[in-house]
Amino acid sequence: MTLNSQFINLNKKIIACKKCKRLKNFREKIAKDKRKQYINEKYWGKPITGFGDKKGKILFVGLAPAAHGGNRTGRVFTGDRSAEFLYKCMFNAKMSNQPTSENKNDGLKLYNSYITTALKCVPPGDKPTIFELKTCFKYFKAEISLLKNVKIIIALGKIAFDACIEFYKETYFLRNKDYIFGHAKRYQLPDKKILIGCYHPSPRNVNTGRINERKMTSLFKKIAKI
Repeated sequence: MTLNSQFINLNKKIIACKKCKRLKNFREKIAKDKRKQYINEKYWGKPITGFGDKKGKILFVGLAPAAHGGNRTGRVFTGDRSAEFLYKCMFNAKMSNQPTSENKNDGLKLYNSYITTALKCVPPGDKPTIFELKTCFKYFKAEISLLKNVKIIIALGKIAFDACIEFYKETYFLRNKDYIFGHAKRYQLPDKKILIGCYHPSPRNVNTGRINERKMTSLFKKIAKI
């Protein structure tokens, strides 16, 4: 079976998943009670799959889809202000063919990188339960096992960073105190992959000056050279 076929099979399972009733109800409620500016759009309202270069060496990981971003468009980090900032920086670092990600059919391609979420559904208040997170880890594990070339994992935000540590604790003995989130801080994981913390590309972080286009682009360029 080809790599593409394996991903097609996995993504079908992800999209059809209904294991977490709270998440299923919430994502469907958002798809029904739309944000006013998207009132005429049809929301995706299902779990989100990963996207990008399946043979890439860099894996971007967010915590979960955004309510009116990925949950609306059907593609991770797409259709909101966080996506605008993230893909502008990825484009600057030559990780994508265009600086925008607006919908699944906009022609976006990623170079040497793949992007996904630890949790495939948007959670209420952006806070999944540990049960929901661990239930979804089987899909995250399947993705990582198929992404055989990945050498570097970039965790987009502290919560995504912590989720990656929880994921690795399912297989290895890790102590949380040995993995402290920080922008550009890097750690070698037990499977020899490198985990790098990165501020989340949220409007809040950008507007407060915690991160800017120059800093984020600089980090991505350094990672691409590793």
